[in-house]
Amino acid sequence: MSQFRFARLALMLAAIGLNAAPALMHGAAAQDKTAPAAAAQPPADSVRPELFKLLDPAQIKPLMDAKNYTEVKNRVAQAEAIQNRTPYENYVLNRMKLSLATATSDEPGVISALEAILASGKLPVADQANFTQALAGSYYNAKNYPKAIEWYQRVQKDFPAQAAAVNGPLLRSYYLSGDYATSVKMLRPMIEAEEQAGKTPSNDELRMYASAANKVKDEAGYVYGLERLAAYYPSDDYWIDVINRGVIRRPGFNQDVYITDTLRLQFAAIQKLAPETYVDLAELALKDGFPTEAKKVVDAGYAAGVLGTGSGAAAHRQLRDRATKEAANDAKNIASGEASASKSKNGAGLVNLGWAYVTMDQFDKGIGFIEQGIAKGGLKAPDEAKLRLGMAYARAGKKDQAIKTFETVKGNGGAADIAKYWILLVNHPNSGAGAATAAAK
Repeated sequence: MSQFRFARLALMLAAIGLNAAPALMHGAAAQDKTAPAAAAQPPADSVRPELFKLLDPAQIKPLMDAKNYTEVKNRVAQAEAIQNRTPYENYVLNRMKLSLATATSDEPGVISALEAILASGKLPVADQANFTQALAGSYYNAKNYPKAIEWYQRVQKDFPAQAAAVNGPLLRSYYLSGDYATSVKMLRPMIEAEEQAGKTPSNDELRMYASAANKVKDEAGYVYGLERLAAYYPSDDYWIDVINRGVIRRPGFNQDVYITDTLRLQFAAIQKLAPETYVDLAELALKDGFPTEAKKVVDAGYAAGVLGTGSGAAAHRQLRDRATKEAANDAKNIASGEASASKSKNGAGLVNLGWAYVTMDQFDKGIGFIEQGIAKGGLKAPDEAKLRLGMAYARAGKKDQAIKTFETVKGNGGAADIAKYWILLVNHPNSGAGAATAAAK
């Protein structure tokens, strides 16, 4: 057991009064002095003089304070040698053993003493719940998780008022014992109840749930946990995994239509992307006629220290030069395409023109053209156009409009999944590489 974990248990034992022996009643004062010596026994709930002399708190406390544990151990050994001890005398002796074991970090001694105290029938009712919890915690710290589970369950059964206090260690005991199915079964309703009550589930709960679900190959449960980790405790690792499992690896994902939008989501959600992700998104943006977007992606890769280094440095420079040149030309000529886009039979040209303006940070103008394009219709992928409109609102810092737009995306092939995670992102920004939602209000 680590010194830190034992220290925590020692503090708990001290807090519930385990480091102090029960009040002792000197047996001699209560005995009938006319009784024959051979038959002399201490009355109920008192100790005989010879045992009292060894365990007298007035003598033991200074020894414990001085850390003279050798002398205390010697006194305990002498007390154990006394024959025919009464149940109460054994209870008193075990209380002293518990104090000594706690002070000397003797974990097996703590467990043995606690079990004996609880089995004695002498422990005051008011102390029983805390002593039972202390025994469960001792087994947990000893990594005897089956016994910890047994005693934590006893706390919940016998002392309902403390049931909530032991939920966490009970769940960890199930998890650490390898009972992942029970961990998932217990944690899911807890997480749901916390969210319904407006509370944030703890990082430990969510990580435990996701890990347990993964170990029992519950993919849906694992993604459920990842989504909440990305929401409440956002990090690149969580976002990489949730987009991979929740979009790209989902059955039916249409890579031909939605890979670029998936990369855009990654660019917005993940602070530092892999080099190939920056390159892929930039090249696709150039291919689709959005050089300003490509330039911003490449610039972000350089700013992150990912592009421009290693064996790909030369190719990265060529990509940056191309994007920079084409972005400059596009900025000069974009207005000339407005008339032809407006005259087109379908809205695709307007949607593309609007997205180009959005990439240039001309959000209001870009949003207007995208909305016109969607209204005009005739689009091969209407949901892809709605995704761009939602992204435009997000980049413009218009959170409410972004969410409302993403909520209208119901299509297959990955569109609805991408929209779902955009809603998650604008509600819980991670300030990704593109900082697309950093200004969301």
